Amino acid sequence: MNQLATETSPYLLQHAHNPVEWYPWGEAALEKAKSQDKPILVSIGYSACHWCHVMERECFEDPGVAAVMNEHLVCIKVDREERPDVDAIYMDAVHLMGVRGGWPLNVFLMPDAKPFYGVTYLPPQNWVQLVRSIQNAFTNHRAELTASAESFAHSLQTGEIEKYGLSPERSAYSEDFLDRMFEGLKRQFDTVNGGTNRAPKFPMPSIYKFLLRYFDTTQNPEALAQVELTLNRMALGGIYDHVGGGWARYSVDGEWFIPHFEKMLYDNAQLISLYSEAYSLTKNPLYSDRIRHTLLWLTSEMQSPEGGFYSALDADSEGVEGKYYLWTAEELREVLGDDHAWFAKLYDLSENGNWEHGLNHLHLTQDANIAARLKGIFTENFEKDYAAVLQKLAIRRSERVRPGLDDKILASWNGLLLKGLTDAYRALGDEAIRDTALYLGEFLRDKFIEEGTLWHSYKEGKRKINGFLEDYAAVSDGLLGLYQITFDETWLRLAENLLDQTIENFYDPSDGLFFFTDAKAEALIARKKEIFDNVIPSSNSLLAQALYQAGLLLDRTDFIDMVDKMLGTLDKILESDIQVATNWAALYSQRVNPTAEVVITGPEGEAIRKDFDRYFVPNKIVAGSAETSNLPLLEGRTPLDMQTFIYICFNKTCQLPVKTVEEALALLS
Repeated sequence: MNQLATETSPYLLQHAHNPVEWYPWGEAALEKAKSQDKPILVSIGYSACHWCHVMERECFEDPGVAAVMNEHLVCIKVDREERPDVDAIYMDAVHLMGVRGGWPLNVFLMPDAKPFYGVTYLPPQNWVQLVRSIQNAFTNHRAELTASAESFAHSLQTGEIEKYGLSPERSAYSEDFLDRMFEGLKRQFDTVNGGTNRAPKFPMPSIYKFLLRYFDTTQNPEALAQVELTLNRMALGGIYDHVGGGWARYSVDGEWFIPHFEKMLYDNAQLISLYSEAYSLTKNPLYSDRIRHTLLWLTSEMQSPEGGFYSALDADSEGVEGKYYLWTAEELREVLGDDHAWFAKLYDLSENGNWEHGLNHLHLTQDANIAARLKGIFTENFEKDYAAVLQKLAIRRSERVRPGLDDKILASWNGLLLKGLTDAYRALGDEAIRDTALYLGEFLRDKFIEEGTLWHSYKEGKRKINGFLEDYAAVSDGLLGLYQITFDETWLRLAENLLDQTIENFYDPSDGLFFFTDAKAEALIARKKEIFDNVIPSSNSLLAQALYQAGLLLDRTDFIDMVDKMLGTLDKILESDIQVATNWAALYSQRVNPTAEVVITGPEGEAIRKDFDRYFVPNKIVAGSAETSNLPLLEGRTPLDMQTFIYICFNKTCQLPVKTVEEALALLS
């Protein structure tokens, strides 16, 4: 065993028996590189990464390849999910080198940890040749490598304001600017298959979160049409697991047909939020079905006994990508019997397979009921028969070798799911979802938060690594959601405490943005700020969302002022490259018009809140109490004569209270 044997990360433990002398990221490896004057290899991946597994089998498990690596390098393995700070720095470095990033990410560093070269996957012959070339350059061209590494390090240390020409000024909000952002995004729409006009296709939930808010502000039908097209295709396509529930990380094609089969908690958490919002607007039963089945998968397969949720399911099983999810025609006939003919017609399954290697994958482009009618296979009992067939497939599939489970629990991703659960409860009103959210909130409070400090990772009773900005932002946002479905001020105060800690330890007053790492964290070669939204929104935009909600709920004008400064700093990006700032754009849309402050007081407040939350009102915060409260929004609104009242307020100015949800909605409009 190498130095990874005592780690808790499943990805690092996968490499613990490699003949490569792997070290985890830390002082021991960095000191060894300096004392032995060797270049460093930082090899970064994650447990559900298919090509990481391939490179491990081909290169890192091979004694001959390992011998070359051990002779010439100090080798460090990094789980990108456990150390996103390290991953971010060296991913930026390879982009500066003109290399297209991805995982596995293999970056070569000087002994002082400054990068000079990087690649992704390589087959063994090419890899060995590269390692020898690195050693030759390190020995015979040291000055050139040093100069190159210094140049890359200088670029990495350049701040975001200077690098992107940003201006930290308060934004002047306008619907005209909102329209320009939409027009910029619209140019990227795939109006046939949904999503953006490219392949592979990633879900990118923040794009559609913005479009829903843009539609709420402008009633532009193009925005809603693109949301519905995309959500329908993602819900029906092969990126969704029709048998077991949940979405894969992305589709390798432009039609949502064949996924890259890994399932990540962060995708499913955000998609639950997105489909919940869309359901509250459209009441499309397809959306509620996908929410419920995805939650069933999460609670049955991904939840720890303590209440937290694991990180990911691997793409591979038995060393083959997607093997767990694919079907031969012979197996389908055996499992389905008399149901095979109509089911095969519904899904366009064939003897030769609808994909490669004679395999079939489940994929629709229309709702199953509509497709069945068009194909002449609809019957009176179709919905019942359809559910029964999927259950048969689920039973058979459960007998297969399951994909690997990454069972570390991350604060940030669980924060995203906590928000997803609160959104799902608001849309569907299912008390079991609320119970799951409360259980998760209690888990995060008890296992991750210690005297206001947040940890990043938890496994088998051990928490490790100081929380990053993404952890503070996502958990705070989830706790704010939990307050708004319970009116339990404990969750609100816990979120406020975390946000105050974030400002104290991450904030840069020079530009109004937040560093990714705590001021007390390990010093790396650069201290980065994450501002661009991707498959997960940037930690700065997530934090801005949380600060905005908390600012309204707590009457913290300092929070609101920070949000306005952050949005102002991003103005240039919002106008020039909206695709990398859609979560910022969603928040911007909430600043164009005042946010509704909905206050519910009285003994029937819970029932009123539950009824009110069924409606699509994205630009709101909700507070309430059955008794007296010191919250600014609730001061002076003690319930009278045991009656329940709803106050609709804007900018701290309230209209006369009403007693019914219908009256409250009328005031909102």
